[in-house]
Amino acid sequence: MELLFKIILFLQHKNEIPKYFLKTKFFVIMLNRRHIRVKVMQTLYAFKGGESDDLSKDQKFLLFSIDNMYNLYLLLISLLLEVWKRAEDDLQKKQKKHLATTEDKDPNKKFVNNQILGLISENLQLKNQLEAHRINNWELDGEYVDIIFKAIIKSDLYSEYMKTRVSDFKEDKDFIIDVFKDIIAPNEKLYEYLEDKNLTWLDDLPTVNTTILKLLRKVKVTPPDSYFTPKLYKDVDDKKYAIDLFRKTLLNRSHINKEIKEKTKNWDSERIANVDYVLLQMAISELKHFPSIPVKVTINEYLEIAKEYSTPKSSIFINGILDKLVKEYEANGKLNKIGRGLL
Repeated sequence: MELLFKIILFLQHKNEIPKYFLKTKFFVIMLNRRHIRVKVMQTLYAFKGGESDDLSKDQKFLLFSIDNMYNLYLLLISLLLEVWKRAEDDLQKKQKKHLATTEDKDPNKKFVNNQILGLISENLQLKNQLEAHRINNWELDGEYVDIIFKAIIKSDLYSEYMKTRVSDFKEDKDFIIDVFKDIIAPNEKLYEYLEDKNLTWLDDLPTVNTTILKLLRKVKVTPPDSYFTPKLYKDVDDKKYAIDLFRKTLLNRSHINKEIKEKTKNWDSERIANVDYVLLQMAISELKHFPSIPVKVTINEYLEIAKEYSTPKSSIFINGILDKLVKEYEANGKLNKIGRGLL
C-alpha cells in the first residue's frame, strides 16, 4: 500500500492523474453494493402495490432507509464522546469528594487524555453533522452511556491501559479500537436499544461498525477535517444503482414473475420463501438491465444475501433457477453485457 501511494504521488507530480484521486482513493465509504441490494430487497419485500402505481413514495422510503445509516454512524461515534465525557465527570466528582483519597486528588488521566477521543471531539465537521442530524439520544438515554462506561472501566483492557500514566498515539489508538470492537459493538443492552429505536438499524449495524473500525485503524495524528464524516455512497452511480434496481425490478415484475414461474413448475409456489422470490426478481432484473455488472457478481451476491436472510436451502434453490436462466439468455442472445469478463 505504501509503494502504491508513492507511485500515485509521483504520477500526480507529473500531472498524469487528477489531484482529487488522492483525496478519494483511501477514503472510507460506508455503503457497499451488497448492502444496497439488501436495502432494495427490504423495500421490495414491503411493497404492496403494482407496476402501474406511483413508486415515488416507496422510492423515498428506500433512500430514507439508506440515508438513516448515517444517523446510526453518528449515534455510535457520539457514544464514544459521551463515554469520554462521563469519564471526565467521574474524575471531577472524585476530586471534589469530602474524603478524597490521594488517588482521587491526583488521578490517572490517561483515558480522558486519549488522543483519538480528542481528535474526534475537536472535529468541526463531525460537530456540525451531529447538530444538523440532531443526534442528542444520549442526553435523553444517558443510562446507556453509564452501561458502556462501567463495562469499559471493569474490563481487563482498561486495567492494562491504565497501568501507566502516559501513552503514545499508537497505544491510544489501539485501546480505542479494542474498546469499540470488544466492548461497544457486542454490547447486548446497546443492541436492544438500537433495535427499539429503529428496526432496520440491526441490518445496518455490522456495516456501520466496520466503517467505524476502519476509520479508527487508519486515523493519523492530523486527519483531514472530513475524516470523521465518511461518505455514504462511493459515488453518484451507487445511488443511481439503488434507485434503478428498485424501479426496474418493480416495473418489469410481471414479466420476471412469468420467467420464475416457468422455471419452478415442479415447485409448490406456496413453499417458495417470499424473500427468495424477491431475490430472484432482483437478480433477474440485474442480469437483464444492468449490462456493466458481471453475471458471476450478480449470482454470487444474491446467493450470499440468501444465506444471510432466507432459509438454509435458499441459496441452492436460487442458484439452480439463475443458472438455468443464464444459459437460456446466452443461447437466445438476451444477455447483453458490456466489457470483458462480464459473463
